[in-house]
Amino acid sequence: MSQTYRCDGAALNYIDEGHGTPVVFLHPTPLDHHYWRPMIGALQEGGPGIRAIAPDFRGHGMSELGNGLPVGEFARVPDAAVLSMHQLARDVLALLDELWIEYAIFAGCSIGGYVLLELWRQAPQRVSGLAFVCSKPQADAEPALQKRAENIAKVRAEGVAGFFDTLANTLVGASARARQPELVAEARARMTLSPDAVVAVQAGLATRRDSIPTVKTISVPVLSIAGGEDSAVSAADMEAFGLAPGGCTSHVIADAGHFAAYEQPQHVAGLVQEWLGSV
Repeated sequence: MSQTYRCDGAALNYIDEGHGTPVVFLHPTPLDHHYWRPMIGALQEGGPGIRAIAPDFRGHGMSELGNGLPVGEFARVPDAAVLSMHQLARDVLALLDELWIEYAIFAGCSIGGYVLLELWRQAPQRVSGLAFVCSKPQADAEPALQKRAENIAKVRAEGVAGFFDTLANTLVGASARARQPELVAEARARMTLSPDAVVAVQAGLATRRDSIPTVKTISVPVLSIAGGEDSAVSAADMEAFGLAPGGCTSHVIADAGHFAAYEQPQHVAGLVQEWLGSV
């Protein structure tokens, strides 16, 4: 059942289910915590108990975007509000405080992984392990920065529908689209951000820092799961997690796209469960 807490003036939604080791799951944008539900179910059925905590990032799902986001940090769109990785990490740490959790294991997909890197910078003492699914430590390169600016212009001019249609049909991998075409419609239905939230997220993604130096400081176990059909994050990008001194277990799922844990929840759950045993 969904619950609510507050951080920096916004009401934020989360689920907290099961008993055992706390594992916090951070979803990709523009989806919400439901992205993780099939995999969480597989994890809770298939091994030692976990306490699964999955928030909706601010502006996503049932969480408010809030007021007072900074403006002017994305030079290409200087009037855009910015939902930074720093703010999203603050929100997650506030949730840990709300639940009286001293430290946890964390899993993040896409933007969720970028927030994991910021969590490590802000509060490494609260992190027992980090699992990255279709995420990377590199900052946006020039073509990606230009694309972010184009996305903002498109959403401001036309609304979110066309933008979300494109994402649903490209971020779900080709194999999943062929095997389970209903996944595209399911993913599209979970894309409910307002235009203002999309703009703030795109600006936040564009302004995130290069985290390769951060990876070189991660002293806890790391799991890296890449999708061979991922159009947004390549397996080569994710090889950089091998620089973590705490050690990195890496997998590539050849027939998975950017939403790998939603496309193949049983497969990804098995990889995560094996890694959790080592953590």
